[in-house]
Amino acid sequence: MRVAAIIPARYASTRFPGKPLADMYGKPMIRRVYEQVQKVLPDLYVATDDMRIYEAVQNFQGNVVMTSQHHRSGTDRCMEAISKIDKKYDVVINIQGDEPFILPSQINSIIECFSAPDVEIATLVKPFKSTDGFEKLMNPLSPKVVLNKKYEAIYFSRSVIPFIRDVQQDNWLSKHQFYKHIGIYGYRTDILEKITQLSPSELEKAESLEQLRWIDNGFRIKVAITKHETISIDTPEDMKKALDFLREKA
Repeated sequence: MRVAAIIPARYASTRFPGKPLADMYGKPMIRRVYEQVQKVLPDLYVATDDMRIYEAVQNFQGNVVMTSQHHRSGTDRCMEAISKIDKKYDVVINIQGDEPFILPSQINSIIECFSAPDVEIATLVKPFKSTDGFEKLMNPLSPKVVLNKKYEAIYFSRSVIPFIRDVQQDNWLSKHQFYKHIGIYGYRTDILEKITQLSPSELEKAESLEQLRWIDNGFRIKVAITKHETISIDTPEDMKKALDFLREKA
């Protein structure tokens, strides 16, 4: 099975413009992400829409593909990138460009899902802990996932799902195992081509979660479970926390 990783990286960000190039102790963030993924997958490419990011990746001898500025999602950008690469792959792993601390074990968990020939799409979830508190559970920036007994995603939501009837909300985490979505995806290449041709669904538009489009159209999403929290960087404030984390590790 031939596997490639794509890191979509765009310059324009409402909350953090130029985020991929933000300095993290002498390295741009996109390089930090690249080096983490490189520990697992030698076939690795950044897909960007900006020459500044393109040149930054070239400067550290990384693989990079220029893509359109008009993509609605990282999934669409992955599809264009893989179509431009002069190699054939069975599976594409989509790694978010703001995950500089992604673990090799998490990437391997996604890859291992495709050892089953019927898996079309795979993603990662992390169990909420009973000590996390209801405020963390209800955070709409942290999508929740409901799984079936086959460890496939039934639904994703920014709301808390399921609703626990006749139990005070402060006790919900002790009564049910909730799962947080970690936004790393794997797709079989032919499935990636199919899902990027779909029109946005009503559920996707309601929740602003592209994976609901896939479920709406009958595609199955296999779920791997990680116990490790990822530190994604959405704002300059998140970057300050990430730099503190790097300093503590050093």
